[in-house]
Amino acid sequence: MRLLRTLERVTDASAVIGVAIILPLIVAMVYEVLSRYLFAAPTFWAYELGYMMMGAIFMFGIAYALKVRQHVSVDILYGGLGPRGKATINLLGYCVLLPCVGWLAYALIGYTVKAYVGHELSGQSAWNPPIWPYRVVLALGFILFALQIIVDIGKNMRAFVTNDGTEL
Repeated sequence: MRLLRTLERVTDASAVIGVAIILPLIVAMVYEVLSRYLFAAPTFWAYELGYMMMGAIFMFGIAYALKVRQHVSVDILYGGLGPRGKATINLLGYCVLLPCVGWLAYALIGYTVKAYVGHELSGQSAWNPPIWPYRVVLALGFILFALQIIVDIGKNMRAFVTNDGTEL
């Protein structure tokens, strides 16, 4: 259980990083709008910086959203179940979700290495930065998501065994 709490602290830290990126994103977008419309001098970097920062916010928040139960769920039957029933449904879902998320994380790691070794650039704007740092964030986000799924599997297994739904 100590490991699960440690992993949840990592999830919390990733959410803090995601939140910290929001202010620079706002500043960059406001700068772009003012530059474009007040001075007729649009930036060459705002588009790419914007999608990369927004993607980073999403990726650093996805595990936290799972932790605090903010992902989309359908509660038609689930809400009426007891702790064991809820844990069973959750565990079945995680048996499908974890391999998919793990596969995505693994594939993104390979995708990142390929971009780094090949000196791949984004190709989306005149700025054209190296793309591998952004891909590191994508891979890290899915790794963090997989770790939070593992935490939730542990919690649901405990809920199933003890029939205590306080953590569900």
